[in-house]
Amino acid sequence: MASPHNIDPRALGDPRNHYPTDEQFYASDRPAHPVLPEDRPRGGAHDPYKHPWTWGTVALVAFVVLIVLMGIALFP
Repeated sequence: MASPHNIDPRALGDPRNHYPTDEQFYASDRPAHPVLPEDRPRGGAHDPYKHPWTWGTVALVAFVVLIVLMGIALFP
């Protein structure tokens, strides 16, 4: 089959087998001016670095370490 989209040559005249070009397909739902404002502007003021661990996380890790150490000490 020499036609694009694997259309049967006997059905090329059928209007249901009309496919837009890639440019037509992708331009159909685009706005007239498709440039969007930048959502993450570069430079300028920024939040100070925040450490990812909270006090709750530190307490949980300390508790788990304490349980492991107690287990080693009580059951050698």
